[in-house]
Amino acid sequence: MGIKSALPKYELYCYIAVLGLALTWATSWIIEASSENVGRKVFKSSVKPGWSYFGRKMDVADFEWVMWFSTFRNHILFALSGHVIFAKICSMISPKIGFKPGQDRGMVYMVYGLFAILISMGWSFITLILAHCIILYSVALVKRKWICFVAGLCSLATIKIEPYGSWQAGFVTGSFDLQDILFYGGVGFSIMRGMSFALENCEKKDGNYTFVDLLKYNFYLPFFYFGPVMTFDQFHAQANSPNLTRKDREMWDITIKALVHLGAILMVDVFFHFLYILTIPADMKLVKQLTDCSLAGLAYSNLVYDWVKAAVMFGVINTVSRLDHLDPPQPPKCITMLYVFAETHFDRGINDWLCKYVYDYIGKDHEGIFRELVATICTFIVTTLWLGPCELVYIWSFFNCFGLNFELWVAKICSLPPISTIEHGLMSEAMSRRIRSVFNALNFWQIILYNILALNSLDFAKLVAKRLIVKGFPLSTLAVLFVTYCGVQLVKERERQQALQEEQEAVEKPKIE
Repeated sequence: MGIKSALPKYELYCYIAVLGLALTWATSWIIEASSENVGRKVFKSSVKPGWSYFGRKMDVADFEWVMWFSTFRNHILFALSGHVIFAKICSMISPKIGFKPGQDRGMVYMVYGLFAILISMGWSFITLILAHCIILYSVALVKRKWICFVAGLCSLATIKIEPYGSWQAGFVTGSFDLQDILFYGGVGFSIMRGMSFALENCEKKDGNYTFVDLLKYNFYLPFFYFGPVMTFDQFHAQANSPNLTRKDREMWDITIKALVHLGAILMVDVFFHFLYILTIPADMKLVKQLTDCSLAGLAYSNLVYDWVKAAVMFGVINTVSRLDHLDPPQPPKCITMLYVFAETHFDRGINDWLCKYVYDYIGKDHEGIFRELVATICTFIVTTLWLGPCELVYIWSFFNCFGLNFELWVAKICSLPPISTIEHGLMSEAMSRRIRSVFNALNFWQIILYNILALNSLDFAKLVAKRLIVKGFPLSTLAVLFVTYCGVQLVKERERQQALQEEQEAVEKPKIE
């Protein structure tokens, strides 16, 4: 039934009350567990001194967050500030020396990016990146998509599969804290960009893109080490656009989003001093003592944190790229807003890349069950290679691939008689929305269970699944699903309001014009 089906206001108020009480209780329990167990052996290794004046220690179990906002913070701020200043200076002086202000922006970004990467990683790293670029550019000239794809996947395998990855890393000399991370990030994303360039070159009707076009695309510093990945066609069009005028209130919007990201960083810092959500799952003895509902809240909070981390990381980079008049991929959709596998992704750039070159290319309109199965399998094969093949990634890929296909199977079955006849003929739209939300709540927990594999450990994921599905049935299972159902209904209500607003804007737009 349509997304515009409404529910009574009092019903929505009940959902808000239930969800608010559940989240408040879960937060209070995590605060209590964090304070009472700080002296445990597992906690001592990952909970370090923090706000001494408040008597609070800080959860430092997530290496990536600590790296970004301690070791890497000064480096990234310095490099990105230099990028913005250098681009601004060049835009001011370019008319005086005969350059085109808009069309030569890509060259300016490339020069600064090469210089910054050279300073941070050295000549051997630049040479290695150029070698991958030359290989993929040479393959692009053949203009055969399957050859470009095979060459790109082979290049990606050389850094994701041992001993080839360590062999390439050995070419990069020097030693500082971030070298390994910058190496694998820079090479990995360079190969993904090189594949996009090669595949887009196959689509070009007249001639070929130049090697300089590939270098401009690849060495744009904000995206170089950590993404997001913009496909080449989008970057090339935006970086070479002579139109540098901004929309009304665009700078105000950029400023507000930058402040929101700053607020998110401060919020996470506060949480890490009171909610040790990353350390608690590592202590399996403590986790086994938790109630079923507490365990569910802990699993959910871990996914929310991972979304916040991704949103902040990509948000900071996207702010800089928007100052450069680019329209980058948006941060990931919050896990709280997800109840379908089709929208589950923590890196929207990689997701767009996979959809364009694999999933949509093979799946076409995504109506055929067999074609969809082949498309999803191929997509997750590439994803597995991108993440680095290992047992945990294999399990994660299998279950997420299954979830995506299971959604299609259920949708196909529900669109056939007698189910479709009952839904459209005997049910109101509101009742249809309620029934669909029950299944969406089940789907939501599939998404959580499949993805905490990658965030915590296989043992923690197995314990959560066992407690919620087997030992906790029926009371704990139904309680958790009811709270989730309330959340799904509120998300659907938000989507309904957005759909109505977009429809209203579409109606008013012709009148304005």
